[in-house]
Amino acid sequence: MRDLDLTTLRLFVAVCETSNIARAGEKAGIVGSAISKRLAQLEHQLGTPLLARKRHGVIPTPAGYTLLEHARGMLDGAARIERDMQSYVTGARGQVRVLASVSAMTESLADDVAAFLHMPAHRTIQVDLEERVSPEIVRGVRDGLASLGVCWDAVELGSLQSRPYRTDHLCIVVSPGHPLASRKTLRFENTLDYEHVGLPINSSVQVMLQRAAARLGRTLIHRIIVTNFEAALRVVRAGLAISLAPREVAERQSAAYGLHVIPLDEPWAHRRFIIFFRDLNTLSLAAQLLVEHLVARGKPEVPK
Repeated sequence: MRDLDLTTLRLFVAVCETSNIARAGEKAGIVGSAISKRLAQLEHQLGTPLLARKRHGVIPTPAGYTLLEHARGMLDGAARIERDMQSYVTGARGQVRVLASVSAMTESLADDVAAFLHMPAHRTIQVDLEERVSPEIVRGVRDGLASLGVCWDAVELGSLQSRPYRTDHLCIVVSPGHPLASRKTLRFENTLDYEHVGLPINSSVQVMLQRAAARLGRTLIHRIIVTNFEAALRVVRAGLAISLAPREVAERQSAAYGLHVIPLDEPWAHRRFIIFFRDLNTLSLAAQLLVEHLVARGKPEVPK
């Protein structure tokens, strides 16, 4: 069988949707007789009738309904190809709203998005980043308030789709004079006799720590609650409390602040982050390009 002609398929879909060859011809700017000729050739090519003539128009045959479904998929795919290729010529356009956890935002997401926006092909794309706690991120993406969400993979996504992003490692950060400062590694239970700097009560990290303490029959003692890790490290620097923080954040500040970063010996200390969305195929081209970029940035480099 010869390759199917997209123009003919487009006309076939128009005829099925209008149930009338003449009306389809008016919309397409083609005389009805030319459409009839193309459809007759298509039926001959496929070896089966596709349209049944009625008193006031036409309707698809059973074979016609099958072709209609496939034709719509082919035309949609062709339109996506055209849009994707055009983005390399003119650059993709659009606005992408991203909700992200404090960890993702502090560690790498802002830098990764900046690298995306600096690419010449993305000069007409705008990305809005907003920091939220994980439950609010999932709810915002599910309700259509944002295209993408980025947070720890411990959240319950339901029907949302996801892709892997980056990883991090939780550690304990203490001031130089703290009793734990000389330790080379710590279990979480070793920290429970000391006051902690806490994050918002409904953040994923805070919920996880409260549950971990409860499993040990202990209570997490908070000296102060802050909204982000940078503020938490300032509290540690002041000698007020200790903090659980991502190593990737703490090591950047430890030299400047004179802090001690101690690895946390717990199975949950190695975290994986994900990018999630409602449906990849329904995302705007700009959002799809951002997802591809973030996934690629999150892949570990292969040693040469």
